Amino acid sequence: MKLKMTLTVAASLLATTALAQDKTVTIASWGGSFQEAQSKALFEPASEATGVEVKQETYGGMADVRLQVSTGAVTFDIVASGSGSAARAGAEGLLEPLDYDVIDVSNFYPNLYSEYCVGGDVFSTVYAWNTDTYGEDGPQSWADFWDVEKFPGSRAYRNSVAGALEPALMADGVPPEEVYEVLSSEEGIDRAIDKIRELRPHIAVFWSSGAQQAQLMKDGEVDMTTGWNGRFDNAAKDGGHVMYSFNQALLDYDCFAVPKGAPNKDVAMEFLGEISKPEYQDDLPKYITYGPTNKAAYDTGEITAEVAAGLPSSPDNAAMQLPISLEWYAEWEIVAAEKYAEMLTE
Repeated sequence: MKLKMTLTVAASLLATTALAQDKTVTIASWGGSFQEAQSKALFEPASEATGVEVKQETYGGMADVRLQVSTGAVTFDIVASGSGSAARAGAEGLLEPLDYDVIDVSNFYPNLYSEYCVGGDVFSTVYAWNTDTYGEDGPQSWADFWDVEKFPGSRAYRNSVAGALEPALMADGVPPEEVYEVLSSEEGIDRAIDKIRELRPHIAVFWSSGAQQAQLMKDGEVDMTTGWNGRFDNAAKDGGHVMYSFNQALLDYDCFAVPKGAPNKDVAMEFLGEISKPEYQDDLPKYITYGPTNKAAYDTGEITAEVAAGLPSSPDNAAMQLPISLEWYAEWEIVAAEKYAEMLTE
């Protein structure tokens, strides 16, 4: 009986291995320290555990997905995306609905997954400053970021609309809880863009990627910039003189989506189910200071209380921030992006 059971288990393992050998997913992300962290914490361990071969690429965001879907030449199976961009892409019909019978989100924080995108990490868009310029007493609000008399020096700002308008309104005196109400009109969008125009003479660089924002601070090329907290933490580890604050930051999440017509759609769903498990997500903060979307990741013992205190999704830090509104991005991003692009070309 024991021999029969052993042979049965062995046969099952061989069958699973043989099946996995035919499974491949191509994952596109944004490169730099972020994709390196994803690879070490999620992609590589999950590939080893499942036998699914993972091919990694870098890409330029949903514009690349739009081009692939429109031409019928889809090569990506999974893409990393900002939550707002995914909401818009889903509304455009560029993404496959996710199979939540395969992807278990029962322990996820609320609102960190949607029909088309499942959360991979929680991050914050913050204002960061060069400590060589301001010491540790840098800006503590978006109004400070705009205050070029109190904090003289050069700035960098995002070259696309995601996470760009909300800080401008807070700098203009709009309370955080009213930001999206004000932005839900063309007049409100214009108000935010006019506020950015006001700062533009002091904006030396409009950054386009997380790697660029971190490099700007490591090189001391600007005195302040907006950007993602984990990038700045890694820049500081690499010797950059940079600090940031969570006060009035934008609480957001990155997610994973499956492009419409993905060549390995079913394998992609299975792989997303695997990397959503707490035993992978609890490793992410080892490589970049972004919080897990799976609450159970805090219960495995891998994330210490000290590390948790520095993560965007910790209760104290989250309480200081404005959560991104996916509903606003789904409804207003196209209009806002056109206006923002016009401002950048003036």
